[in-house]
Amino acid sequence: MRLAEAKNIVVRSTNWVGDVVMSLPALRELRAAFPGAQIAVLARPWVSAIFEREPSVDRVLLYEGRGWAGWRPAARALRAGRFDAALLLQNAFEAALIARWAGIALRCGYARDGRSWLLSHPVAPPADGEIPRHECYYYLELLRRLEVIKELPRVGHILLGKRPAVETGRRLLAECGLQARERNPVVGISPGAAFGSAKRWPPERFAAVGRALADDGASMVVFGTAAEQPLADSVAAEIGGRAISIAGRTTLGQFIDMVAGCDLFISNDSGGMHLAAAAGVPVLAIFGATDETATAPLGPCVRIVKKPVDCSPCKLRECPTDHRCMLAIEAGDVLQAARAMLQA
Repeated sequence: MRLAEAKNIVVRSTNWVGDVVMSLPALRELRAAFPGAQIAVLARPWVSAIFEREPSVDRVLLYEGRGWAGWRPAARALRAGRFDAALLLQNAFEAALIARWAGIALRCGYARDGRSWLLSHPVAPPADGEIPRHECYYYLELLRRLEVIKELPRVGHILLGKRPAVETGRRLLAECGLQARERNPVVGISPGAAFGSAKRWPPERFAAVGRALADDGASMVVFGTAAEQPLADSVAAEIGGRAISIAGRTTLGQFIDMVAGCDLFISNDSGGMHLAAAAGVPVLAIFGATDETATAPLGPCVRIVKKPVDCSPCKLRECPTDHRCMLAIEAGDVLQAARAMLQA
């Protein structure tokens, strides 16, 4: 059987929110190439809400296990689905092993993590400089090398397939205690970053920006995961009475709805930043240790704040020296950019 003849396809999703958003253009190109096929996505529960809003996907399968204990049930679920092709957007060995155990005839993915022998269609990953730098093209290039698409499309903006309504977001924020004034902006702040502290701008500077914007009349919402709740709560407390923290109090789906109720989202390089841009919200992103040309959110209302230093981008989880890439960015730099975006 050839890949072009596939009628029942499963896509193994990436595991991180930002990567999932950046893979959406490839998923949509897959749907365009296989308009009559059934397309399912095997995804971790913490990213599944993104695919539930995606019209190019027919169904979402949850992959909840970890290690060997989780691989077998996932393989059984895929075997029951009678898939004839698997597209592995995740690079991990386990993704190929699960597809092989599931008896899927066509197993397509990049030849990485020692898994080539498990793939029916192993694809050499692109070398530096072969494709545009942004990570969305990494997933699209897999389709091009599999001859699913002939050339790489130009990606200027990645939007959620079903964007949330601003009114819904504002209502949910009000239910969480946000006291927004009519005609005054609502600004979201995300001071955390799951990858590591190297990507985090100092929380006291987030708070300083938040206080100044609150003095301008804005209402402030501090977002974060359950693990980031102490950080988010402390930033909200430092901002004062016009700020609330909802860290750890939302599902991913609720976060998407609530962020849509914001007029501006200020964030470190994080998954939340990608979701905000994909929801159509203006995003002000603070970059230091990572490469904004590869992982910045895509869209017309995205602005990057970054100061050039000799060791950036290092892409490390923890800074081994003095965190100069982030400390070089003053609160005034971010505040000036935020005010300009709100006025625009």
